[in-house]
Amino acid sequence: MYSVCSVVKNHKPSRWKCVCAYDGGPFNGWQSQEGGNTIQDLIEKQLKKIFGRQIRIEGSGRTDSGVHAHAQVFHFDAAWRHGAGKLRLALQTGLPRSIQLKTLRAVSAKFHARFNAKGKIYRYHLHLGAADPFETAYCWSLNRELDWPAVQAAAKVLRGKHDFWAFSGENDRTYETTVRDLRRLDVNRKGPRITFTFEADGFIYKMARSLTGALVNVGLGKLTPSDLAGLIKSRRRIPTVVTAPPQGLFLVKVIY
Repeated sequence: MYSVCSVVKNHKPSRWKCVCAYDGGPFNGWQSQEGGNTIQDLIEKQLKKIFGRQIRIEGSGRTDSGVHAHAQVFHFDAAWRHGAGKLRLALQTGLPRSIQLKTLRAVSAKFHARFNAKGKIYRYHLHLGAADPFETAYCWSLNRELDWPAVQAAAKVLRGKHDFWAFSGENDRTYETTVRDLRRLDVNRKGPRITFTFEADGFIYKMARSLTGALVNVGLGKLTPSDLAGLIKSRRRIPTVVTAPPQGLFLVKVIY
């Protein structure tokens, strides 16, 4: 480990961009909170060990407890003169195996992980029937069959630019606008395995999981594609728009 003096002495702070992957199961989500055990808290704790002071990181957005990421992006500012590779190694050394730093590099001071993001891609994994016990932590195992043509029809209704108020978290309606452009909603099935891929210019709280829950309930006959169109127009959430379990959701990519 490098000493604090060798890290910061006579060296101008740089902005660092990091892409990380994590298994969200053991953690209370991405965002720092009282009680800790969040991904942000653990990364900042290790940065403090390296630099001898509190360094805040800024993520592209938050993921809930139990949600996973293939490519979450964050940035921070710190003085470091030993190269990006050694900084990544120093930071990775103090993190659990369930958090992996994929890339770390110096970027322009104008870069912002959240405000420069042009969109995100999420993917939800669903398994019809009994899933392998080694997979249940990474999918929603549903012991029911789905009306697949109905699910496909519902996906067509949801694609595009809409007000997704009816598909936001019940306790978080603080956005200036809940209009989002759902550029892509792919529904794919291979045997018992189903994946929903969502790409949008942004996501409101629990939007991807709520859309998943709605699609599943269309497949179960509890909703119809026309019901979803009505919910978009009414901006009213109803009980049959359920929030899918967190373990099936992955943040796949942040688009810049």
